[in-house]
Amino acid sequence: MHTVPFLVVAFSLILARPVLGVAPLIQQSRHRPSTQLPPAPGLQPNRPPVVSPLMLQPAEITSAATKAMMLAAVKAGQRIVAVGEHGIVLLSDDDGATFRQAKSVPVRSTLTGVWFIDEQTGWAVGQWGVILATDDAGETWQVQRSDTSVDQPLFSVYFKDKDCGWVVGLWSLMLATRDGGKTWTAVQLPAPPGSDKADLNLLKIFASNKGTLFVTAEQGKVLRSDDGVNWTYSDTGYNGTFWSGSALKDGTILVGGLRGTIYRSTDDGRSWMKSSSGVKSSITDFGEMGGKTVVVGLDGVFLQSEDGGLSFKATQREDRLSLTALVVAADNSRLVVFSKQGVVADPPEVASR
Repeated sequence: MHTVPFLVVAFSLILARPVLGVAPLIQQSRHRPSTQLPPAPGLQPNRPPVVSPLMLQPAEITSAATKAMMLAAVKAGQRIVAVGEHGIVLLSDDDGATFRQAKSVPVRSTLTGVWFIDEQTGWAVGQWGVILATDDAGETWQVQRSDTSVDQPLFSVYFKDKDCGWVVGLWSLMLATRDGGKTWTAVQLPAPPGSDKADLNLLKIFASNKGTLFVTAEQGKVLRSDDGVNWTYSDTGYNGTFWSGSALKDGTILVGGLRGTIYRSTDDGRSWMKSSSGVKSSITDFGEMGGKTVVVGLDGVFLQSEDGGLSFKATQREDRLSLTALVVAADNSRLVVFSKQGVVADPPEVASR
């Protein structure tokens, strides 16, 4: 048995403070922890007391919401939706100039991933295996799934349409739905090459413009599927963790992770080659703007590429503020960036050609 290093779990939980009194996952085993408590006086050891599940509590409305750590962001039509610690969901209808908090979120635990398939319909995931859904552009959210018996967080969510979606998380947890999230079913993944079971942490799920699904994971692995049912492991040649990934408009696939590592595929994930990032800070998110590939990372790192991710020009904030997510503004001329301190007031500028 070996512990899960903090860096391996996800950048979200590296930066996050413990939520609802839950200790960080740094000391948790890859095996699901038992919820059984030591027997109380007078109880027989073979009859442990029943452990009551932790009750989910709604997020509080706070004037400091824009300063809360945000971990993922996406466009819902013209609206920007960002999610983060304490169940805070931020909404902007003016391209990031101002943000307000969502009216109703039924959890105050950390939210780590968000996805919308149109301007109204979206999902968010996070701690306690929570899956939330909205049909009013993120104003209000409902719980579709949670498991408070064990904190096996979900890190990322992707839907290809209103019915078919997938979520991924700790210890190779992958769930799928074909009814918009009314029901979720566990996807049984094969063991990685050289292993006897599937136990890698799955950190980001996304799709190429061909509809191929990808999941970034530990040990340099990228999972790939044409149908969301049958999955294979792509060995990139890297041994570390990939935290994030994205498909560019031209079909190029980029994945990034620890120590500034970025790998690139131009054949829909069948083969990979390393890109030159020029930095040693971990990569957290990708985007495209004005014909350029843009990347943010920890320690205030900002990268941009003019050759589809082959090479990057790097800049770094003086305050080394860790950047966690980005969204391209509607006019495709500037970035809206998020960090461990919330909305970034002075986001990096993309150099003109």
